[in-house]
Amino acid sequence: MTDLLKDILYGIIHGFRDSILGTVKIFKLDNQDEEEESDRSTEPMTTLARRRAEKRKDKSSSQKQQKNPRVLQRLFLCCGWNGGIFLASILLFNYVLIPVLQWFTELIFSSSGAEVSVWSYMGPVLSWTFSALWILPLFVLSKIVNCFWFQDIADAAYVKSRGKPQLLYISTLIADMSFSLLIQALFLIQSTAASFLPIPMVGTVVGLIHMCLLHSLYSFEYKWFNMGWEVHKRLQYIENRWPYFCGFGLPLALVTSFHSSVVISGCLFSILFPLFIVSANEAVEPQQNFNFPLKLFSPVVSISNSLYSSLFKKSGTASKPKELTSQQSSDPRSSPRRHIRLQESHR
Repeated sequence: MTDLLKDILYGIIHGFRDSILGTVKIFKLDNQDEEEESDRSTEPMTTLARRRAEKRKDKSSSQKQQKNPRVLQRLFLCCGWNGGIFLASILLFNYVLIPVLQWFTELIFSSSGAEVSVWSYMGPVLSWTFSALWILPLFVLSKIVNCFWFQDIADAAYVKSRGKPQLLYISTLIADMSFSLLIQALFLIQSTAASFLPIPMVGTVVGLIHMCLLHSLYSFEYKWFNMGWEVHKRLQYIENRWPYFCGFGLPLALVTSFHSSVVISGCLFSILFPLFIVSANEAVEPQQNFNFPLKLFSPVVSISNSLYSSLFKKSGTASKPKELTSQQSSDPRSSPRRHIRLQESHR
């Protein structure tokens, strides 16, 4: 029993360390291109050849930035949008604008004694108006923009450290993505239900484990898509090495659970999540399975299989996504990935 607890603790610490220290490798990824250019520049060249090389470098510098943008630049754009615009506007409204307006209301209506009744109507109207005209549209826009930015960051980090991602058929890609989204949504519901267990502290711990594994799945899914892993292989991999992935997703799960507001928690997630994408891309997972798997994804996989079976049975279509079981194995060369170039896939 003691050895088992030590193995679990070691796996959690290993995953936690990789999630934090993996962000440091962002600078190394961007420095790879600079080191290659410096190696080329150190080669002996004549004066005429050096001048020609400088001219070609000036002309192609802008083109290189467009074709091969730096991972750090994309991270700054993503964090600046989610933190500098979205989250900052919410904090300014709630903690600066609202208190100032409330102070002016009390100052103006203090003589008549109606400041309490006036603010009881004015405060909710301002909050609802701000939510409807600013938070909701910006929240939807952020979700759309983040999908593209997260994928760009993941692809750029993968190409610089692992090479060209696998390109697969778009029909297989859509089936895999839809199944994965359904499983993630059901697993989120399962984690919420688990947190309401009546046993003291057990519900909180079980719910936290669910969220840690879910955040790890979010982070590693981009890399596994590019490697060509199907849904069942990704879930089986997490279940067989669950202490490591609990530790990897622990920082993100704790930070996003501090605030009760779903919008602010979503902003914090969008700010930190790109860093965890890079950490997952550079992480070194355990090679061996844990002593026993943690089959937390099995209930939602069974429900998803049932839903898809009933859906395709009613529609009468011949082709449907392959049902998932935790014992199946996958050939990575035939699996889908999230981002695909259509021109290359039809060659």
